[in-house]
Order: sequence, then structure tokens, then C-alpha cells
Amino acid sequence: MRFLLTRAVAAILSMAVSSAVLAADRAPHETIVVTATRTDIPLSDAIVPVTVITREEIELSLATDLAELLRVHAGIDIGRNGGPGQATSVFLRGTESNHTLVLIDGVRMNPGTLGGAAIQHIAPEIIERVEIVKGARSALFGTDAIGGVINIITRRAENAYVETGLGTGSFETHSAYVSAGNRSDKADFGVTLNWQDTAGYAPRVDSNIERGYDNVSANLYASRHIGNSEISVRHWQTGGNVEYLDFFLSPVDQDFENSTTAVELNSRIAAHGTSKLIVSFMQDDISQNQVEDFVKSDRVGFDWQYSHAIANHTLTGGLFAIDESASALSFGSGFDADTSVRAAFFQDQWSHDRHRTFVALRLTDHETFGKHTTWNAEYAFDINDVWTFNAGLGHAFRAPDATDRYGFGGNPALNPELADEAQLALRYTAETGHSVNLELYSKDIEDLIEFDLQTFVLDNIARAEIRGVQLGYEYRGDGFVFRTAVTKQSADNASSGARLLRRAEDTATLSVTRDVGEHRIAISLIASGDREDFGGVKLHGYVLADLAGQIRLSDSWMLHARVENLLDTEYQTAANFRMQERSGFIELKYRWD
Repeated sequence: MRFLLTRAVAAILSMAVSSAVLAADRAPHETIVVTATRTDIPLSDAIVPVTVITREEIELSLATDLAELLRVHAGIDIGRNGGPGQATSVFLRGTESNHTLVLIDGVRMNPGTLGGAAIQHIAPEIIERVEIVKGARSALFGTDAIGGVINIITRRAENAYVETGLGTGSFETHSAYVSAGNRSDKADFGVTLNWQDTAGYAPRVDSNIERGYDNVSANLYASRHIGNSEISVRHWQTGGNVEYLDFFLSPVDQDFENSTTAVELNSRIAAHGTSKLIVSFMQDDISQNQVEDFVKSDRVGFDWQYSHAIANHTLTGGLFAIDESASALSFGSGFDADTSVRAAFFQDQWSHDRHRTFVALRLTDHETFGKHTTWNAEYAFDINDVWTFNAGLGHAFRAPDATDRYGFGGNPALNPELADEAQLALRYTAETGHSVNLELYSKDIEDLIEFDLQTFVLDNIARAEIRGVQLGYEYRGDGFVFRTAVTKQSADNASSGARLLRRAEDTATLSVTRDVGEHRIAISLIASGDREDFGGVKLHGYVLADLAGQIRLSDSWMLHARVENLLDTEYQTAANFRMQERSGFIELKYRWD
């Protein structure tokens, strides 16, 4: 059976390569991104690497959470403690799981307690696109952005529409969603509701007890144009229950709720100036159902920026402030800590002829860790119409969260983690749809926070050295997309020489999407090398294949299908936690517009 599946995959790839040669040439559609510079720019003008996951790709993937969308992209390692809803970590370019800042429409969702964002609870149905910026971005967004930024842009209506879907699949999985909205010259509004429930499977390799998961998500927004201004209100919320096994393999469960709420005011000032003000509130709650333990974090944020275009420059400056509260109770002990952060930032985008530069400076005053200066300096040179050389330097920091300081093994005397990085890239982009990227990156992290195995207390005992190279190729033709990348990196504790945990040194990804008449088929492959985990455990490398398809039944009806882990590979991304076997899912979707 495995031999036949391998032959089938090989046949699909052969078909893909042939189609790339025969497909008609077309000019690629220009994509606009905001996360690379905090301003709207064409993707081609971004100096640092930016990956965009589109709504089209999200729908075709039939992914159940954000982690499944991220794992097929180069430079990203995912560590998951079992199946749906279980604790999930993202390692961006070899950095720690709490070194990646996750935003919902520009509002940070990383909690003040555990650091890493709960990406396992973010339903793809609410997402319009995902922008992934690889590289230090503390100068733009503050603490946590050592490895990069993942910005989730929620769905917006282009016109009046109603969309709904019903799904089912392996592990007694059931799902449903409805999304609707409308847009006019003066206003727009919309709502997306999503429900998912699964009996799950046994997440631990040393137990046969199955654990389930349920999740209800909602995203609402409304905006209104008033003169030269637009005011919008948006709210994202997800909540549900996660069943899992504790340290002693006893079945337990916890309730969770994550939400972000924001009011945004965008104004055009004269002919060349724009102002953006976001006032936001974030909440992250986890409560255990067998004991009184809980983790709670909430944050009020103020983020204002003004941009002004003059000559060949776009100047941007702004102010940032948050007031955060974090509390927890675990095994009878806990903490309750408040933190305030204030910052001012300035940046300049300059372009002339074949040259582009981006510089950014941020002055941060952290109530607990004092004043810090972070910066980025980047340069791009268009060698000719198709080749571009990019270079970038950056300095970033991460302030220890409340759990680092006051939780189990916490240390109030911790220092912030500091990072210095350098990037070089050579890019080829042709109007025929072909593109090639060669990226080299280096990052040194001082005062890395790890457990001291002698005292079992967190301390700044390590220095990390991360070195990597990535080579990628993409072709986009009429009804056809071929993408592949290979990454080679080392992420080591420079103090001891040991590899950082749960990162692969060698990875390769490949995805092929092809239209077949009105239908569509896609296959993605992930090849990951071995990785280290706690206790000296070595996790073996693996190869995964996923197959997805869309069958258009009529103008309004579509059937989506997905086979995950097509080769039925046994693998682990976290020691002793079982990953999903071969499984299948289908969804029937209706859309009116």
C-alpha cells in the first residue's frame, strides 16, 4: 500500500512539473501587506522575507487550526502535544516558541502569563489571510518579536455575501460555520461563526485514553466612513474545552477563552498624511475543571501612528502603551502581577531609482525591565528587472512574562533576552510567474532563559546561536501553483553546544495546486529531519503528505475533501505525544453573493 501511495505522489509531482512547463504565462497579481513596515506596501517592496497565506489557500487546505496552515511553510517548526486543541508551539527560524509575536488584525494576542500564543484555538474560517514576517521586529511591535511576527487578518466583505459549511471526518469530528457580510461606499459589516467538535484520539504514546476537543469561535466587525476618516469596531473570540492527560496519565480537562476587541480610527490628513489609532483589549483565560488552578491574562492597549509621504520618503512615527494584568494558581501557589509598558517609535522608508531602504527605531520603557532601544536597518538593490539583493540588520528583545518570573521555577531576577540578527537575500522574480529566493540568516540571543537543571529554577544561563540558509522556488501559472523550499539551519545553545529543543536542522516543503476544469486538487509534502527533546530524547525525522481537493457542484455549492497524513507516517513533534494517523475530512459549502 505504501508503495502504491508513493507511486501516486510521484505521478502527481510529475504532472505538476509538466504543467509548469506548459502553463500559459501571466503577470502575478500584486499583493499588499502591512506587517513588514506597519504601512501598506506591495509584497515585492518588502525587504525582509514575508510569506502570505491567502484565503484561497486556506479554503483549499481544509485545515482545522492555524498551526496546520503554518506547518507547510519553510522556516517554521510546529511542536504539538497530541491532537486538536492540545498545547501547540511555533518555532520561527529556530527561535523559541515565545519569540514569535502573534497578532489578530494588528492586536497582540500573546498572553502575559505563558508567552506563546494559543494558535491551536484559531479557526481558519475567520481568517482572510496570514502575513508571516521572518526576522526581528521589536522596533515595530515591541517585546516578543525576536523571531518574527504572524499577523492574522480576519475576513472582510468585498460585497454582499452569505457562506456556510458543514463538515465531518475521522475521530468523530464535526464542524459547522456561517459567514456573512456586506460593503457599501460608506460602511461595511460582517460576522463569522465557527463550531468544531471532535472525540480526538489518544494523545500519549504510553496511554490508549482518547481525549476530545470543542471550540466555538466568533468574529464580528463593522466600519463607517465619516469624511476623510474611517472608524471600525471588531471583536474576535474563541472558547471551548480541551481534554488531555496530566503528568500521571490521568484524564483531565480545562476550559479556555481567548478574545481581542479593538476600535480603530484611520484618518487622512491633507494630501500626504495618514493617522491610525487602535485602542484594544485582549483576554486569555484557562481554568482547570478537576482543581481550582487557573491562568488569566488581560491587556489594554493604545497604539497610534502617523505616516507622511514626502519626496522619496514615507516617514512614520507613533506612541504605544499597554497595561497588563496576569494571574495564576497552580498546585496551591500563584501570582498576580500588573505591568505597564510605554514606547515611542520612528521609521523611514526611502526609495530612489533601484535602491530602497527601511530604518526603524523604538524606545521602550518597561515598568519591570527598564528602558530598551530596538532597531532595524535594511537595504534592497534592484540589480535589474528580475534580480534583487536584500540585506538587513536588527536588534530585538523579549521581556520575561509573569510565569517566567513568578510561576513554577520562576525567577523575579531574570533579565530580558536580547537578540542581534543579520539577513541576506537574493531574489529572482519574473513576469512569467517564476520566482527564486535564496535567504541566509544569523541570530545571536543573549541571556536566553532556560531551566537550570541544578536548581530547577529559570535563569539567564544560555546564549543561543542560530544560523540558517533557505532556498525556495515558486511558479504561478493559469490555474497552477508549484512551490518548494529547502531549509538548513543550526539552532544551538552556545554555552553548552547542545541543540535547542524541538527544532529540525533540515526541512523541505513542497506543494502543488492545479485546477482541473472547475475543480481543484492540491498536494503538500513535508520532510523534516530529527530533533532533540527534553531528557535527551531524539525525535526521528519524518515525511508527511496531505491531499486536498475541491469539487464544484454548482455555482453556489462546493464539496471540499482532505486526506491528512496520506502515507500514514508515525511521528512525534514533542516527545511521547502521538501525532495524527491517516485521516479524512469532508465539508459541504454553500455561498451566495
